[in-house]
Amino acid sequence: MKLQTLLTPRHLKLALIAVPMVVGALYFGLIAADRYVSESTIAVRQADNDTPALGSAALLFGGANPSSREDTLYVQQYMRSLGLLRKLDEQLKLREHYEDAAFDPLYRLWHGDSQEDFLDYYRKRVEVHFDDPSSLLTVRVQGFEPAFAQRLNQALLEESERFVNAFSQQIATEQLRFAEGELKAAAARLQTARAQVLAFQTKNRLLDPLAQAQASGALTAELQASQSRLEAELKSLRSYLNDDAYQVKALRGQIEGLREQLQSERSRTTSAGKEGERLNALAADFQALQLQAEFALDSYKLALGAVEKTRLDATRKLKTLVVIEPASLPESAEYPARLYNLLTLLVAATLLYSVVRLVLATIREHQD
Repeated sequence: MKLQTLLTPRHLKLALIAVPMVVGALYFGLIAADRYVSESTIAVRQADNDTPALGSAALLFGGANPSSREDTLYVQQYMRSLGLLRKLDEQLKLREHYEDAAFDPLYRLWHGDSQEDFLDYYRKRVEVHFDDPSSLLTVRVQGFEPAFAQRLNQALLEESERFVNAFSQQIATEQLRFAEGELKAAAARLQTARAQVLAFQTKNRLLDPLAQAQASGALTAELQASQSRLEAELKSLRSYLNDDAYQVKALRGQIEGLREQLQSERSRTTSAGKEGERLNALAADFQALQLQAEFALDSYKLALGAVEKTRLDATRKLKTLVVIEPASLPESAEYPARLYNLLTLLVAATLLYSVVRLVLATIREHQD
């Protein structure tokens, strides 16, 4: 009988609706602390000499470099990292601020919480939202004081910019180190190729066997032409002079001298010399060495240009943190949404009251 008295509609309304609403009103009216939100919007832009500069409008409509999406995701993860939390705690005393006993007991950080609990609490107070179409990062920071929320947001942007700069310079340094290594290798190859050419010239006592072979070929052609001309002239003389005529003998002597000189040139060019080497073979070997030296020189020029370009890139920012909207100073508390929470509590309590009434009515019906 007492239970039925306690379960009357009036008592149920008091227990399931009135009491929760009173407790909720007392909490939101007297205990719940205001939480202010500072908001900022950023993006990571990569510099590129081969493409025109993009304005802020291009960033807003997704015209940024495709690689900036990955860079922005890196920044998002960095903002949620334990390493950054430690830096911010040293700078702004985050733990002291969130552990203040004067603030809301349901939303404050309790003294003695572990590092993992502190990181989880921090991630709930710092929202980092990535917008995929525009590659923009929106940072929302909660604080129990407006100025503190803004300072924390600004510190996040500053540390993120340092992270982007350090990451960018690290990439540039690695690229420069690689380019300088390639330059050293190209210089060594060039020096080796030049030394081989010099050793070949010294060994064979020839400055340019190829040029000498060409000159020998030109001399041979000239001797052949002279021989042909004299033979034609000899044939003409023999048509009206005897073979023992002085002019015929003299012309035969000249032809014989040209033939011997021509044979000597041909022998020097194509036959074995004193050291058993032919001039044409020397010319072919020298040409191969020259080609290697020219290729090494071209490689050295390319490597030198790459080093200069990489060094120029290293002196400037390859990636930049673009602040689209700076950290705002909130004027009114965004949390807790007192009216919304009280209305939600009222709806939930009313639904619970209805469910309990329905269950009780069903039980009474079965008892009857």
